[in-house]
Amino acid sequence: MERILERYERYSYTERQVDANNDQTSNENWILEHAKLKARVEVLQRNQRNFMGEDLDSLSLKELQNLEQQLDSALKHIRTRKNQLMYESISGLQKKDKALQEQNNILAKKIKEKEKALAQQEQQRVQNGVDVSSVLVNQPLESLNVGGGSGDNEGTATQTRTTPLLPPWMLRPINE
Repeated sequence: MERILERYERYSYTERQVDANNDQTSNENWILEHAKLKARVEVLQRNQRNFMGEDLDSLSLKELQNLEQQLDSALKHIRTRKNQLMYESISGLQKKDKALQEQNNILAKKIKEKEKALAQQEQQRVQNGVDVSSVLVNQPLESLNVGGGSGDNEGTATQTRTTPLLPPWMLRPINE
């Protein structure tokens, strides 16, 4: 039994030493890592100040040339990205322009079709001998669609127009 206890104490003591060594090694690694990171931060801060045009007195000619090359490279990259964004924006606007032009053409065709239909109706009315001024006088004001909007009265309002350019209130003096 004593041997077992003795072995247990030896192993636990050895294990504690290994843990202590690992902790010490771990702490040393963290200290080294901290020092490396601190030096890296200082280098980056110095480079940032140099890029901003500060603390240039301590730089040699070669370092200044290297800094100039880095700045030129960064500017080229920035210009390339800016141009790419501008081209993408222009392309998007051109697509919108085409879509609006197509929509405008469709609407213009619809207007022409309606004008043709109105002209045909008016020609039929003239051929049938219907006097436009008498139609206007005999119609109630509600049935005249002066604003040109859509509604139930649209058929009667379109019948009273002789030309798409003249509103209905101007037709009577012309026909008298």
